[in-house]
Amino acid sequence: MKRTTVSKFGLLALFSASVVFAQADGGPDGVAMKESDPGIPVTDPLVQEKCGTCHAPDAKGNLSRISWVRTTPEGWAQVIKRMVRLNGLPITPEESRAVVKSLSASHGLAPQEALPVMYLAEKRTIDETNIPNETMRGACAVCHSFAQPLSWRRSKTEWKSLQDLHVAMYSQADAQYRRPAEDSEQPAGRDPKDKMLRGEYALGYMAKAAPLHTPEWAAWRSRQSVPRLAGEWLVVASAPGQGRFVGAFSVKPGKSADEFVTSSTLKSLTNGGTVSRSGTGIVYAGYSWRGSSKGAAAAGKPDDLATAARETMWFAPDQQSAQGRWYWGDYQEFGLDVKLIRATAAPAVLAVVPGPVRAGTKGAQFRIIGHNMSASLSASLSASDIDLGAGVTATKIVSASPQELVVTADVAASAPSGQRDVAIGGAVLEKAYPVYNKIDYIKVTPETAVSRLGGIKFPKGYAQFEAIGFENGMDGKQGTPDDIAVGPVDVTWSMQEFLAVYYDDDAKYVGALSPAALFTPNVEGPNPARRFGRNNYGDVWVVATAKNEKDRFGKPLSARAYMVVTVPAYQKWDQPEVSQ
Repeated sequence: MKRTTVSKFGLLALFSASVVFAQADGGPDGVAMKESDPGIPVTDPLVQEKCGTCHAPDAKGNLSRISWVRTTPEGWAQVIKRMVRLNGLPITPEESRAVVKSLSASHGLAPQEALPVMYLAEKRTIDETNIPNETMRGACAVCHSFAQPLSWRRSKTEWKSLQDLHVAMYSQADAQYRRPAEDSEQPAGRDPKDKMLRGEYALGYMAKAAPLHTPEWAAWRSRQSVPRLAGEWLVVASAPGQGRFVGAFSVKPGKSADEFVTSSTLKSLTNGGTVSRSGTGIVYAGYSWRGSSKGAAAAGKPDDLATAARETMWFAPDQQSAQGRWYWGDYQEFGLDVKLIRATAAPAVLAVVPGPVRAGTKGAQFRIIGHNMSASLSASLSASDIDLGAGVTATKIVSASPQELVVTADVAASAPSGQRDVAIGGAVLEKAYPVYNKIDYIKVTPETAVSRLGGIKFPKGYAQFEAIGFENGMDGKQGTPDDIAVGPVDVTWSMQEFLAVYYDDDAKYVGALSPAALFTPNVEGPNPARRFGRNNYGDVWVVATAKNEKDRFGKPLSARAYMVVTVPAYQKWDQPEVSQ
């Protein structure tokens, strides 16, 4: 007979976990911790059925724990998975989707609360700038993004229960919480030797930054309604390395009031090519779109715009505009940044081509792409009726149609650098294009990147780079908030060794960078050609050298980004079930 042994440390961990879980729904003595905030009742019979056996109801219709938290669709899907794995919750996929729908509506986030953390659901890889200090970074953003806790709203008791759960399940969390808080002032009257710890500081911060009850949620609960998104929408999109697109997005009713069927067509402003897509979508809490779509043709390469993609979009409360990301790839590394505008009889300006224009340019040609611009055009329309912004004067109308207006214009040598609005009649496009005097420096985006080896047993994780030109702002300093982003710059791409280990030749083995800055990693597994038979992992510089832009010494402008090429992700965290 096989014997299972548990060390004294394992027994201690199990005991600690049991105590913490007891405290989460009550104290060690079984007495429930009292909530200081009023709960949000659960009225859905299915949620009551599936959750009520463990989460006890009270006389007001609250379910323990659940009634004191709010979160995104992804957050509720995460909870259900945890309940299935840890507590054996019996629930079917259909029931799970229905519960996520219900709780996202009754215990979700207001649009204003969700917008700042949409990048988490959009699967963007970014450097978070919303972490207030090193204490909160150490307490909450060492193991996951800071958007993870900011995607929740909890009572003070629930924030404490969440911290206790972390201690019970993750030993590193306890170590992080017990470190001294670097950014806190000692409370008045407290013993100087009794320093505030990270965990204590984090509880106070999150209780204020993400409380259960907020004015935004109170207002949205009364406004929330069935999404009325059916109709025609205008699309403006861009993809790193592939440029800008305009097009149409058609939305038709689906199987239920919050589900939809879609079709879209995107036209490249670079080469005129078109891509058609079709898909479905679901709207949570009246504004939060999760969908999926695919192109009419089979995808021929990893970054192909026809590839099957997931869609995450945030619709404005007035349901007249939306923004988000359509993304694909095994690591969600490819995507379109998308903005939607509801198509109406009113004219709209969508984009200006080619984009950046240098001050002092004579006879520059502008293609103004729009919708229903005939409402702003008339037989007597003249160049003087077209407003291209300060210091830019339209001189001639080359051609005019409801979808496109082509004009020539002169840009004054004294025109100040910066973004320009374009107005034709009642149609205005803010920040339509930039005027600049010179490009002072370039920046490679993303500035830090991760790629993953693959191709044998695991998929590859690609990386796409772009070189963006900037002009120093009025302060004349590089890298300050007033700098002007001019746009993509024509550059030559290369890779250079990042000197971390001598003679490892990472740039030779990690993969290849295309002329369009798409990095394709090498295969995973040991490489006999490499010293010690090492895998093809490593770190390198991705370098952009401008073809036409030079510095004050006459040398080409250059910039670089740091890239780590690492092993495949053997375990992935993803939630495709929230999409249709």
